[in-house]
Amino acid sequence: MDHTLEHLVVRHTRRLPVPAGPAGDGAAAARQLDAALMSVGFKLSADLLAALSGLAGETVRTTAARALDAVRELVGDHVRHNTCFKDFPAGVPDTRDFWARCLAEALADPSARRTVAERLRTGVLNLLDLPSYGTYRHTYEEMLAAHDELIAAAGDRLTVLHPGRPLDEEVTALYLSLAGTTTPLGDDHLRDLALLAGHRADGPQPEEIPVREVRAVVNRARLAAGADPLLDTVTDVLRLACALAGGDVTLREPTRFRALSRPVRRALLGGLDAVVAASPAKLADVPAHREAWKRLGERLHPHEYPRWPHAAEVFAVARGEKAAPSFDSRVEALLGRGDVTGAAELLTSAPGRLLRALDRLLRTAEGPGELEAVVTACERVLPQVSGRVVLSLREHFRNRTDEGGRRRIFVNRFGGAWTTADTRPPLPAAVRERLCAALDAETRRRLPAPGRLLVDPAVLDVALPLSGRATADGLGVLPRGSVSPVEGELLRFFTYWKQTARTTDYDLSALVLDAGHRTVTWLSYTALADVEGAHSGDITDAPEGASEFIDLRLGAVRGAYVVPQVNIYAGEGFEEVEESFFGFMLRDAEQKGRPFEPRTVRMKSDLRGPGRVALPLAFERDDDGHWHARWLHLYLKGRPSANSVEENRVSVAVLLRELLARTPLTVRHLVDLMARDAVATTVWDGASLVPDGPVTYIGLERPAGLPPGARVFTPENLRDLIPA
Repeated sequence: MDHTLEHLVVRHTRRLPVPAGPAGDGAAAARQLDAALMSVGFKLSADLLAALSGLAGETVRTTAARALDAVRELVGDHVRHNTCFKDFPAGVPDTRDFWARCLAEALADPSARRTVAERLRTGVLNLLDLPSYGTYRHTYEEMLAAHDELIAAAGDRLTVLHPGRPLDEEVTALYLSLAGTTTPLGDDHLRDLALLAGHRADGPQPEEIPVREVRAVVNRARLAAGADPLLDTVTDVLRLACALAGGDVTLREPTRFRALSRPVRRALLGGLDAVVAASPAKLADVPAHREAWKRLGERLHPHEYPRWPHAAEVFAVARGEKAAPSFDSRVEALLGRGDVTGAAELLTSAPGRLLRALDRLLRTAEGPGELEAVVTACERVLPQVSGRVVLSLREHFRNRTDEGGRRRIFVNRFGGAWTTADTRPPLPAAVRERLCAALDAETRRRLPAPGRLLVDPAVLDVALPLSGRATADGLGVLPRGSVSPVEGELLRFFTYWKQTARTTDYDLSALVLDAGHRTVTWLSYTALADVEGAHSGDITDAPEGASEFIDLRLGAVRGAYVVPQVNIYAGEGFEEVEESFFGFMLRDAEQKGRPFEPRTVRMKSDLRGPGRVALPLAFERDDDGHWHARWLHLYLKGRPSANSVEENRVSVAVLLRELLARTPLTVRHLVDLMARDAVATTVWDGASLVPDGPVTYIGLERPAGLPPGARVFTPENLRDLIPA
């Protein structure tokens, strides 16, 4: 278990816990670890190298094995990446020539000849009927032997590992960080939190757990440890029940509740009774999840526990036997009567809901008096609203322009996206400006006093992680909407998947669009080579895991956009396979090397979504010819099978156009607000002297030499920069 926890710490913090052990001369073992790490694009910081060097050699070697396992998995080097065409990117044949060769081989094969000949007579032949199609034609070792060694280049990625505290302290700190987050976590982080909470349920706890689904995960661990769950709304109890059933704690998807033990039933009903007894008005929250409460009541049997009458009221409301008008219904009744001022005043008792309904209230308001009442109500409740909601509203107003003909784009928690015409009337410019100023003032009030502020300019265009569901777990992954520069001559995409039980065929493709978002070309199993580059070949079954690659020469790309995608042609979905991920590498033309070289990997992202087409990111060329990555993290629903780049290119182009039209709130926004209160603000170039005293650093990676006590914000903990 320590091995798993250490992996979590490395993955989330880029720190390696320094082990406790006898002192000794571990310098040689530490240098060997450093060299091994560099082969996969990582390196020990000077402080970590020194700390390990002072330990016994055996202790360092044990730590080294675990550290290498952790970083290799992080970068995608823990599996074997073979290619269909051994010499890829050289030696990729013309698509039709390759298919003809597979057909000739099938007709020469006695076991396949009759079937293939019959299909030919019908006029329709499936490539999958050809025995040599979709399979590796060589061993992994033969593929390696066909490639020269990678020539190291200054531009290769080098991720530095810093020294951590002892493992127990690092695990506690990581648990407190995830449990106390002010922004919702993605599913991967929620799973990690569940593991950590199981080890820390009876230890230190954050002062507050503001995100309700996070609280549900923590409560499940507390209940298992014999501690009382933290409950202050009836919905907290429902979320906890979903967590116990392994269901959706966000309550967006129905949960199938299982039979519950008597101690668990008593804990849930007792907690529910206490919440309603303390505040009967909280029964108004029940109708929002009426069906879920009915299903849960069938498992809890509240009638068997007469000592908790208030808990029984919850289920009476769910069944419609007891009236408890919801808060939303009261608001709707006021709006139905045209009483915008009254609705705004009622909503001040639920500040978060007021901000979420603000655009509607402003559109509905008639005359200066009602507009003023709505704006004043908003300004009055701002100090009571979470920082995430304040910033989300600020982002909303940034994109709420008066331009006609715009479309709205919606992205759900699963990464599904769709667009629709924007039929909303414009908001008065003066009102928008006043509200933006109020939102900025409130954000600035909550931001930490930065002391001296050091900022890596590369982080300024990273979108604020207002939700953990707008990103994915992995290496070098940024939130949806972020923009990062791409420097290199060769851009290579890769995907890997390993099926669980059924034959599964994933297809890596790349769509090239012009400046008007029209199709220029694509690379896929149906178009193995073009001016832009080459595809490594189609693999159609992955019982032992399979990889596909696309090599692009950026200078040869004829379009303005490149959109890589992973299509599920057949078999298990992204959430069913044992493992699946996507990434990209950057190289110079003369570097050579194998198809997969871990130190050239700039991004590796797990693929976990309900759709059948994954769109991790897109690449765009600016007017000066420079390329940038634009992070998408989208999953299209697609078809049950046979998804292909040809079929979805129109929908991809539409989504890309609308996403590019939106301007996310980025780190630059918070830096501009913090800079007003900073003693000094320095653009960090990696060479400047680090100032003494309190320092706040914001960048893509933690630099060496920061003074003790410095606050550091990198993509791994950027959510901590979002004020509470």
